[in-house]
Amino acid sequence: MSTENEGNPVPPAPSTPPVPPATPAASPQPAASEGDAPTAPIPPAPQGAPAPAAGDPYAAAPQAPEGAWPPPPPATPSYADAGAGAGAAAGAGWGSPYDQQQHHPYQQPQHAPKKGSGRGGLIAAVLVAALVAGGAGGGLGYTLAKNNDDSGSTTVSASTDSGVTQVKRAAGTIAAVANKSLPSTVTIEAESTSGDGGTGTGFVFDTQGHIVTNNHVVADALDGGKLTATFPNGKKYDAEVVGHAQGYDVAVIKLKNPPSDLKPLPLGDSDKVAVGDETIAIGAPFGLSNTVTTGIISAKNRPVASSDGSASSKASYMSALQTDASINPGNSGGPLLDATGAVIGINSAIQSASSGGLGSTGQSGSIGLGFAIPINQAKYVAQQLIKTGKPVYAKIGASVSLEDSSNGAQITDSGSGGSAAVESGGPADKAGLKPGDVITKLDDSVIDSGPTLIGEIWTHKPGDKVEVTYKRGGSEHTVTLTLGSRVGDN
Repeated sequence: MSTENEGNPVPPAPSTPPVPPATPAASPQPAASEGDAPTAPIPPAPQGAPAPAAGDPYAAAPQAPEGAWPPPPPATPSYADAGAGAGAAAGAGWGSPYDQQQHHPYQQPQHAPKKGSGRGGLIAAVLVAALVAGGAGGGLGYTLAKNNDDSGSTTVSASTDSGVTQVKRAAGTIAAVANKSLPSTVTIEAESTSGDGGTGTGFVFDTQGHIVTNNHVVADALDGGKLTATFPNGKKYDAEVVGHAQGYDVAVIKLKNPPSDLKPLPLGDSDKVAVGDETIAIGAPFGLSNTVTTGIISAKNRPVASSDGSASSKASYMSALQTDASINPGNSGGPLLDATGAVIGINSAIQSASSGGLGSTGQSGSIGLGFAIPINQAKYVAQQLIKTGKPVYAKIGASVSLEDSSNGAQITDSGSGGSAAVESGGPADKAGLKPGDVITKLDDSVIDSGPTLIGEIWTHKPGDKVEVTYKRGGSEHTVTLTLGSRVGDN
């Protein structure tokens, strides 16, 4: 996600999704510039997130049997140039900064009215695209509706007699799913101590008042800021951040004095979704709260890196679900549902064709390429945040290049700040990996670049055993290693 200055205040009930610079054995981080950033293409991706554990209190909802897969999606462009010599600790460090002019921001929350010269709008972007948040949509929609109001209209209204039978809709219809799911979604407004802020979307995770959303949606409210969540019925609650994970772009907030009738949305199994499955997205695009859009799963395991575009921003990496359901600024953090109403992902970023936006506001909109964090990964992260307040990342303990590539993820000659590229005694070291090795596969997932490797590693949990295929001196080798762990975003 990235941040873009735009001086439009947000409408009353709006909502909105992150590429990191090099740091030591931590995770990769991009540096994105304030303002518009060009979009960069996304490379093909690895396999999805781990399945939920048996007996988990947040057990996944039943899924329809997996349908036949169509031919694999065409290859997508590679990641934008990260700069020569860029490196990031795969699953361990942020890595080197991305070219400021090559990356668009996340589809980020919309911004609250600015005070002074603070940020006017946040963008939720994938490494490949930007989603700009803002509140022009609501105002423009109202203007259009008002201008089209013709008192001389010959339109005939339907009868409102009490004898008219109300339409009944079957349980499996989109209308029925929306009717059941909307009451468990919220519009989140985050405001910093300086008055900057934005809005996004979230959904009820449990009956204790925990709401799951994107990290970039709540970022402005950290360090003493203000956070509120508004339900479709208009009831607004103050909230606080329980924990946030920059690398995963997941955050959990908790309502203060939550209502006793909260109904958590059922969680599906993102590993079992198939290309072509129906999807339903809920959010507040351009300030239009409680908006429902539909589409299909367009592809799975898309490697996506996104940033909020600020100079201090770190990137978020995901092996994403791609959908053509219309996702716009304000949808960030909202649920992506399957046809049964179960959450299969968290809407986080879009690819946009240009930085031009609705009503010449400079906000980009949907072109049918949206990306969601698989719920299996998001659920694991959310549970960790609720338990400890800190994220836990899987790592291999090696720094990899973030340069544009299609051949694999190359272990760099040295790590960030002159540290060792391969952590002594770490998983990669124990498996015999060395600087210069090029990792081409992780289990059955093809690795074409450093960002792809990081996103794929983070679909696993610390302690998981993975098979790594790499090339050294023209020869291919395969080793099995046990993933290590890193606590926190720093």
